[in-house]
Amino acid sequence: MAEIEIRLPKMGESVTEATITNWLKNIGDSVALDEPLVEVATDKVDNELPSEAAGTLIQILFEKDQVAQVGDVIAILSTDGGAAPAPVAPSTPEVRTPDDAANTVITQHTPTATAPLTKGTDGRFYSPLVRTIAQKENISSAELSAIQGTGQDGRVTKKDILSYLETRGTEPATAAATTAPTATGTQVAATKAPQGNSIQIKEPVVIPNSGDEIIEMDRMRKLIAEHMVMSVHVSPHVTSYVEADVTTIVKWRERMKNEFKKREGENLTYTPIFIEAVARAIKDFPMINVSVSGTNIIKRKDINIGMAAALPSGNLIVPVIKNADRMNLNGLAKAVNELAINARNNKLKPEDIQGGTYTVTNVGTFGNVMGTPIINQPQVAILALGAIRKVPAVIETPEGDFIGIRHKMFLSHSYDHRVVDGALGGQFVRRVADYLEGFDPETAI
Repeated sequence: MAEIEIRLPKMGESVTEATITNWLKNIGDSVALDEPLVEVATDKVDNELPSEAAGTLIQILFEKDQVAQVGDVIAILSTDGGAAPAPVAPSTPEVRTPDDAANTVITQHTPTATAPLTKGTDGRFYSPLVRTIAQKENISSAELSAIQGTGQDGRVTKKDILSYLETRGTEPATAAATTAPTATGTQVAATKAPQGNSIQIKEPVVIPNSGDEIIEMDRMRKLIAEHMVMSVHVSPHVTSYVEADVTTIVKWRERMKNEFKKREGENLTYTPIFIEAVARAIKDFPMINVSVSGTNIIKRKDINIGMAAALPSGNLIVPVIKNADRMNLNGLAKAVNELAINARNNKLKPEDIQGGTYTVTNVGTFGNVMGTPIINQPQVAILALGAIRKVPAVIETPEGDFIGIRHKMFLSHSYDHRVVDGALGGQFVRRVADYLEGFDPETAI
């Protein structure tokens, strides 16, 4: 019987793994060449993978919600229609931990055949990785069994044991947490008094009231939540605000949008104009375009600007315009529209959301005049664009000052105070505003 191994393909630069989210074929089903076989998800993008060959699906080696590495055999096809053998036990779900420096999800992969789970004295299964960490840190079997696991069937993951080690000196796992009800209907886990300078933070345990609806976070929302908490924990955030007069831009767009729509078949939005100004300001202040790795500052060569976009699910994603400083306004407009359309239609590729060095988010879309955005790690700054509003303003002329109606907007610039001081953070956002206010009304597109 001829068999063909179906491997997880490379799906973009820096993508090393994917989560199996759904098998589109069952064992025994016929599969045509290039027919969708399995749905997978990387850090933020869901993809449908076509079959590399035609045949009958006889083995599935990774079950739903398990993580496979690029190059792993995920399924086997038979090309002569033979009967399917007994299913092979799937590999243990990998442990996923956020990597602050790389803004990716790194997996500790447990091979199917070489590293089976082993039982502890409490009857729970522990992966070789968890047992190795426990042995290295002198964690006894009793102490290990008291750690609350968040993995499949309550198993202790790498993240669980590392989190426990961070607070081991302040609260042993064997000390059961107690809860105290509050007036708001929540319960907050009680903790022992911290020792030294260490502080243990506990999430509130919320008790639903009668009639409340409980909604499980989807996979992407969980990733976003972890990423946001990590970012605030890693970077001390500071936000500077500048108000920009964009009257010239508003009038220019009103004059050009119909011509652009007729010629290109696409809408002309403000976003490419804002991104052009940001790219120019980054060239003036290159230390905004950096990342932090330990005590090293990595100064980025390329200017890759991410733009937050809404997905049909309501979640946000950040597709990236690569080398934005090398594009003219027309090129930026085409790139912005293509990425926004692909985001709305769930057609972004893994490489579309990778490699960003600075992020722009448009809170004005929701009618907000300003915001305090959270940095998209491992970047060190993010700019929120507020709503454009008609406001009365003092207009200076050689003949004197007078009050007129102008189009204005707020720019909110959050930055990592470890490496971006107030002077740099404030000067940068002021420079973006200067470029917007100095926009040439004769600009062609």
